[in-house]
Amino acid sequence: MKPRLNPYAAAPDAMKLTLDYGQMLLELGLEKSILEFVKIRASQINGCAFCIHMHTRDARAHGETEERIYLLDAWRESPLYTERERAALAWTEALTHVSQTHAPDEVYAALKPHFSEQEIVHLTLLIGMINTWNRIAVGFRSIHPVTAPRTETA
Repeated sequence: MKPRLNPYAAAPDAMKLTLDYGQMLLELGLEKSILEFVKIRASQINGCAFCIHMHTRDARAHGETEERIYLLDAWRESPLYTERERAALAWTEALTHVSQTHAPDEVYAALKPHFSEQEIVHLTLLIGMINTWNRIAVGFRSIHPVTAPRTETA
């Protein structure tokens, strides 16, 4: 895979605004586990290797366990996630697949016992932001860092 273009070089002002907006969303008070799980889960759905690489690394740096990171794609079948995290993950999936799901009422209702209205707005903006980043990275074929290329064995 070869990168298509460097958006930071092609449109530095627009990319700076996007970076600044994304950073602001991270400072609105949602806990680190939800921030990272939302970013990882949306990136898994969108097939964004660059973002999965970044956000799994960030989750580990914030103390997240390998087990919870590995099982994120199957969160419904694992007891490792809190009800608050489950509500956030369901909302992430509903909004990431919005053209198919149309943000179901029952998924929205499941947020209300666990998030304030303000937090629901913050969560929704975060989901929109990671979907934007996924589209930038996938669309321009951003390549995640590679520390050691895989070698073939006989």
